[in-house]
Parts: sequence; C-alpha cells; structure tokens
Amino acid sequence: MRIKEHPILDFPEKKKIPFYCDGKLLFGREGDTIAAALHDNGIMVYRITEKERSRGFFCAIGKCSSCFMTVNGIPNVKTCVKPLKKNMKVETQKGKGVYK
Repeated sequence: MRIKEHPILDFPEKKKIPFYCDGKLLFGREGDTIAAALHDNGIMVYRITEKERSRGFFCAIGKCSSCFMTVNGIPNVKTCVKPLKKNMKVETQKGKGVYK
C-alpha cells in the first residue's frame, strides 16, 4: 500500500524496522509514523469506541481521536503524528483506553 513511484515526488527507500501490533511482528520504515506503518501493513482499524464503532486513519494531523492506540502500555497515543520506533508494542485500543 506504500507509494513507490510518483511523477514529481521522490520516495527514497528507508530502513525497515520491526514493531509489534496486537502481538504480531510487523515491519515499518524508519521515519514513518505509527499510522503510516500500520496502513502500509494493511491495518485499518486502530481503536474500537465504547459504542463498538471502529476507527482508523482519518485526519493525519493529530486533530481528531480516530487514530488513538495503546503504545508501549500508554493509551490514547495519536499514531498519526507519533514516530515509529524499533520494537514498539502497539495495540488496538478498546473504549477509553487503560494504562498497563
């Protein structure tokens, strides 16, 4: 799902780094946000609201709450603006999120 070619922009290859989403080992690119890495891996649901509604990548600028996930045990992390780090543990957030 990653854009590889564009008529005007250049997309240099970035180093792959491992991370975990709901216990599954995935790979993202150094310098990408968590949301970009998830999208690149085909993951579209980031949280489930209290009313059982799924949410995912929406505004991509940190202004909404659709991309909230639990990252390394911390809930309500805005994954669209948070840089991906090696071996991060990202979890689908259910409800308002609970500190672990």
